[in-house]
Amino acid sequence: MGNVEHVDVLVVGAGLSGVGAAAQVRERHPGRSVAVLEARDSMGGTWDLFRYPGIRSDSDMFTFGYKWRPWKSDVALADGDLIKTYIETVAEEYGVTPLIRYRHRVVKAAWNTAEARWTVTVEASLEDGTTETRSMTASFVWSCAGYYRYDQGFQPTWPGMDEFGGEIIHPQHWPEDLDYRGKRVIVVGSGATAITLVPAMADGEGAAEHVTMLQRTPTYVLSRPARDPLARRLERLPERVSYPVVRWSNILQAVLSFQVARRWPGAAKKLIRKGVESQLPGDVDVDTHFNPPYNPWEQRLCFVPDNDLFKSMRAGRASIVTGAIESFTETGVRLTTGEALEADVVVTATGFQLLIPLGGVELEVDGRTVDFREAVSYKALMLSEVPNFFFTIGYTNASWTLKADLVIDYVCRLLDHLDKHGYRMAMPPAPPDGMELSPLIDFKSGYVQRSIDEMPKQGDRAPWKLDQNYVVDRRTIQRGPIDDGVIVLK
Repeated sequence: MGNVEHVDVLVVGAGLSGVGAAAQVRERHPGRSVAVLEARDSMGGTWDLFRYPGIRSDSDMFTFGYKWRPWKSDVALADGDLIKTYIETVAEEYGVTPLIRYRHRVVKAAWNTAEARWTVTVEASLEDGTTETRSMTASFVWSCAGYYRYDQGFQPTWPGMDEFGGEIIHPQHWPEDLDYRGKRVIVVGSGATAITLVPAMADGEGAAEHVTMLQRTPTYVLSRPARDPLARRLERLPERVSYPVVRWSNILQAVLSFQVARRWPGAAKKLIRKGVESQLPGDVDVDTHFNPPYNPWEQRLCFVPDNDLFKSMRAGRASIVTGAIESFTETGVRLTTGEALEADVVVTATGFQLLIPLGGVELEVDGRTVDFREAVSYKALMLSEVPNFFFTIGYTNASWTLKADLVIDYVCRLLDHLDKHGYRMAMPPAPPDGMELSPLIDFKSGYVQRSIDEMPKQGDRAPWKLDQNYVVDRRTIQRGPIDDGVIVLK
């Protein structure tokens, strides 16, 4: 292996999680070598991939930004370009940019206990369009590739799609030259993507003639100010004072709203409904279009900045229809009720496809292929019987980056502990016999349920189960002892 390159920490993915991971390993462990492998040709992950109108965060930027690199604005729900610029700025400031190798897709990582290292197989796309298989070794592999496919979104098929005379677009592959000015648009879906697209396409320069949001099932929708009121009030204070205050205000609001929704779902429903009723036009039936058949936070809530969705509906530029598609026609879609909706453009905002195992990487430990369906997560950042491997998956009920920052803290503390005691390996063991298992991602959204059987599991107690509560998880991940009597250190 003399000619095979070796790095101490190999980060997979150059999105928000990967850039943050590499930045903090460099900051806290300057003596360790780091490389970042990115399958695409630019950094930013989700915020570089998605280019549809209105693309933005549905988490506030004071928690979606890194805790160690403040978000320098009072914009709460930032658009995709701002978030991508933020990631690129952090990568430059922390020396991550030159560490990223683009068009490098990790396909397999094989662990050898005797050598205490991973051998990683990489497919590198060359300038001439060919692909070259390469190998490198690493002491630690850290998957920050997320959990959904970048190359293909979830696209249902309906009868008659080939007969439709207009254009059918998936938001994950938005054409740069799409002109919908003055056209009739149907957006199929009710999640964050659809709720972002509708007002973005209905309003402003180049707007559509009319946009119809066609949903099979309603979603809980809440409005929040586009600019954070507390951040605006504290803008004259030094950043070191104002940022933690605004950040913790948003954290506690999110934790409280989730806990209230889970413990008193009826009260949460009434509160959300009251907010929607105050914004909707009088001819829109709340029970039909904004009354989901599940409790709040069983699926992710959707936030709209400054009531933009409702403003578009009140102005008559957008509308909502609830029903199932029977088929496409030459001029639009026909619902199972027989109702026909005319359209020139249909946008299928129908969700993601999960990429399981994590990021599509095959893992092997001493010749044994890791079956992700049987693996159990440890603190939701390592897997049972898989040494020196970390993964970052953010919260489903709060900002992704809150969890990503906790993983960073744990990994850096673990590296400190290994250095201090002369260890080379850290591995969660097999979970205790008889422990009740459940899916790692406890969420009822369609994109999760479609792949739930392929996911790693979590246990019924710590450290095999995480609370999905940032305040509680800080104690477990950020402050709990590394040598906790469970993890194997050698």
